Amino acid sequence: MNAIKIFCLAIVSLFISEANAQEFKLGKVSIAELEQKIHPKDSSAAAAILFKRGKARIEYDQTDGFVTITDVETRIKIYKKEGYDWANHEVLYIYNSEFREKVIFSDAVTYNLVGGKAEATKLKSDGIFDEVVSKYRSRKKITMPNVKEGSVIEFKYTIKSPSDGMIRDWDFQTSIPVNYSEFATYIPEYYVFSPRQKGYIFPKMTVEKNNKAIIINSKERYNSGGFGGGAVRTEFTQDKIDYLETKTTYVAEDFPAMKEEAFVNNIDNYTSSISHELSMTKFPNRSMKPYSTDWNSVVKTIYDYEDFGPELNKTGYFEEDLKKLLTGLNTPEEKIWAVFDHVKSSVKWNNYTGYSCDNGVRKAYKEKTGNIADINLMLTAMLRYSGLTANPVLVSTRSNGIALFPNRTAFNYVIAAVETPNGYILLDASEKLSTPNILPLRVLNWSGRLIRKDGTSEEINLMPEKTSNDNVFMTYTIDADGKVTGKARRQSTDYNAMITRDNISSLKEEEYLEKLENRNNKIEISEYVKTNEKDILLPITETYSFTGTNLCELIGGKIYVSPMLFFTKDKNPFTQEVREYPVDFSYPFVDKFNITIKIPEGFVVETLPAPAAISMEDNLGTFKFNIAASSNVLQLSILHQINEAIVSPEKYEMLKEYYKAMVAKETEKIVLKRI
Repeated sequence: MNAIKIFCLAIVSLFISEANAQEFKLGKVSIAELEQKIHPKDSSAAAAILFKRGKARIEYDQTDGFVTITDVETRIKIYKKEGYDWANHEVLYIYNSEFREKVIFSDAVTYNLVGGKAEATKLKSDGIFDEVVSKYRSRKKITMPNVKEGSVIEFKYTIKSPSDGMIRDWDFQTSIPVNYSEFATYIPEYYVFSPRQKGYIFPKMTVEKNNKAIIINSKERYNSGGFGGGAVRTEFTQDKIDYLETKTTYVAEDFPAMKEEAFVNNIDNYTSSISHELSMTKFPNRSMKPYSTDWNSVVKTIYDYEDFGPELNKTGYFEEDLKKLLTGLNTPEEKIWAVFDHVKSSVKWNNYTGYSCDNGVRKAYKEKTGNIADINLMLTAMLRYSGLTANPVLVSTRSNGIALFPNRTAFNYVIAAVETPNGYILLDASEKLSTPNILPLRVLNWSGRLIRKDGTSEEINLMPEKTSNDNVFMTYTIDADGKVTGKARRQSTDYNAMITRDNISSLKEEEYLEKLENRNNKIEISEYVKTNEKDILLPITETYSFTGTNLCELIGGKIYVSPMLFFTKDKNPFTQEVREYPVDFSYPFVDKFNITIKIPEGFVVETLPAPAAISMEDNLGTFKFNIAASSNVLQLSILHQINEAIVSPEKYEMLKEYYKAMVAKETEKIVLKRI
């Protein structure tokens, strides 16, 4: 499956149109803004961005050469307590020994309406925080003071970057309404950037060319010569270099809030935004230098990084261990599992992502901890040493967004792939519960990019095609008072098994069962047994007895019960009239239920749900519901199957109606009456 082909974002080429930039100034908060109780176009909004303006300029610095300076001014209205989080803001920046960005906040003020006038509370130093995120990144944060319902806050920050080729992404939409958003870039003629828009609504754009100049100051010392060395004098000179600068301005007005919808992997993938990737530099008297013009050039650049490709060539630190490990193993499958399990058990993930090693593979192996690159580049190197065709695969995690366009910052993760006659086997040794081709959910983000030693690359589908199963066997008895007593057995495979094991391992058994009871209509669970909890190559099985006193309704001497009890799907997750984003189930799945019900003595069936079968077009999914009565025993068989991990918006209406019919059928009651 080619994820990009079904990705329905309206990516458009940039065209020139007229935009009338409005005048906004910090410190000019109006009484009308403070008096406003609700957003005029979205009464549900907890907050709104009144205006946000950004400028990214590539300018010449006498000391550092061309650098990038980004200024951002923001004004936000808080309508409700739920919007208080918008009084906090953070900026990630790069800060290490070789590359240091600076972030400076200023003009940060909270305004409140007091006695009919605007009262200002300035941000003090104790509301500004700086913290280390990883080896390469830090975060500067502010927490605005005196925030209340009705407050207006505003602030400015500047990012000074020594890079001359990095323009930060700009979002025109967010989870609250945006009244006005403006972003401008100022790019000298020596740089060629590829701007890319995504989303469903687009800002207006204007382009203008301006003549600019660089003044380079220099000084030279001269000796007049003569007896005794002569006098020394200093001569100051200035050189002027003229160049053409392109200013591009994007303006968005009255953009609606991005609303979370069911089964969306990352709403940012569909947010209206603009990104810029440096594709080329062309300085005078130098040859043109291409950068990320296509995926092959991107991955070659990454592969050549000191903390990526060279790490794959280091083997001395593990050779002795691997020789012992591989003794007696002959098949590729045996070797893959042995090496995979060895890395998982030897090195613990420190929760840092990235495709560049933090500690380096040798140190990570010795200290038994490392980031994603340390672990999975080590895994790739060991697989290669074992005689397997293994390569790293660059990935963008769900939280990082989909890697749509060729650029070096699109990825934030790396896994390993082994090439076999039956296709690729994908591995991630950072997740203790994963198995070959069962990746952590964070990795299931459409497609990745495999890099070979020769620098070529290939798109790799990350989305599972094999269905993960949940098989439930349940028997229960209803007594005359509506009390239900029964036993349940649930067997899970593949991704369902990994998720179940994660849920179990993250809690003590008592806490896990309490959550299970509360989630399932306050039932009481006893005789709980789990099988294959640690043997992750096998399905995991949970078995337990249960009793429930609120699983049936007693009305007029009759008993009403939903036959699937606490397994009933009672809500349709798809309620929007129109779906703009793909539906992301993460993986295909099959849910099967075999249920046996014993009705109480003195009762007979008055009403029984009719059998049903629903099939969607293109083999997208199937729902089957069958029920049969024999004496005082009812037998149910239910199947719910979705065959695609990602469903395009064109199929949304069909999927919505499918779920509507399924929920209606599962919530139909069996009615029992007295004889």
